[in-house]
Amino acid sequence: MAFDTIIELQDVSVFQKNILVLSNVSLSLERGQFCYLIGRTGSGKSSLLKILYADLPMVDGFGRVAGTDLMGIKDKEIPFLRRKIGIVFQDFQLLNDRTVKDNLLFVMKATGWRDKIAMEERMEDVLEKVGLSTKGFKMPHQLSGGEQQRVVIARALLNDPDVILADEPTGNLDPETSEGIMELMFEISTSGRAVMMATHDYTLISKFPARIFKCEGGKVTESEPMKQETSGDQQ
Repeated sequence: MAFDTIIELQDVSVFQKNILVLSNVSLSLERGQFCYLIGRTGSGKSSLLKILYADLPMVDGFGRVAGTDLMGIKDKEIPFLRRKIGIVFQDFQLLNDRTVKDNLLFVMKATGWRDKIAMEERMEDVLEKVGLSTKGFKMPHQLSGGEQQRVVIARALLNDPDVILADEPTGNLDPETSEGIMELMFEISTSGRAVMMATHDYTLISKFPARIFKCEGGKVTESEPMKQETSGDQQ
């Protein structure tokens, strides 16, 4: 059964080290939608993302991601959930001792791929999607920051996930490179995936308007997308 609502939370509490950081979180994201998660450092953005990929346990309320209920999810079920989720971190987390393709292979083997021909085809497909089809033999240190982040996005796409969760994916990149990454993320959402991106970068939010969920004062509220025309005076 295909779910059109990819992320659904109702009355969920989010804890960081036993401290309540967000309460009564309710939000939903449909297939093909892009949204921002904004808020100050420490406001709970990363913890909320961790609830969604079952890195933090859900203690109350209702939560479902890509058809999987989060409440009471068993350890052995978490790998199956994570195959439906692509995760993009700010600090890349690439394996520096192996090539781009070997980084992708590592993930594919860890998530149950066995057919060598299918694996090769999938790697070529995702590298082409992120504009790196000629870079598979390179080591991470031979790539620019933007290219490394594209590898991370390619890695997140390997298992054809229903949702991409991105935690400050442009945080270490210059403005021009950031725009290229944003265009790529929007393209990914139009291909039928849901994309949730945590960010501090208000310039990007005004340049690429989308739904906004704001973590502030222990709550998550939805605010209007920023208007492109007024990007100069947005805070």
